[in-house]
Amino acid sequence: MSIQRLHVGDRMSQVAIHGDTVYLAGQVAVDAAGESVEAQTRNILDRIDGLLAEAGTDKSKALSANIWLSDMSTFNEMNAVWDAWVTPGSTPCRACVESKLAAPQFTVEIMMTVAR
Repeated sequence: MSIQRLHVGDRMSQVAIHGDTVYLAGQVAVDAAGESVEAQTRNILDRIDGLLAEAGTDKSKALSANIWLSDMSTFNEMNAVWDAWVTPGSTPCRACVESKLAAPQFTVEIMMTVAR
């Protein structure tokens, strides 16, 4: 079975598709860097929607999500945006942890696996 990659860079691909499974790299808020957790989460989820559309799928087929927050005290702020975004009845398995992220202007990172 072949592997299709989208937005391939020297270090990583943003999307890898293997069969009917779509793997997204961890997404950060490149268009909302340094803004609130709410704004960053919204920007990331918009980016995810676009990548999933390119891969021929959507959030209603999400299987799992990993979320990293630079400060767990922002958990409720991130969840408010997440809860409004997910498809009711089709929420993915999820983990959310506190972690130092690669750059200080990013406070949220989200990685997903989605069926096609």
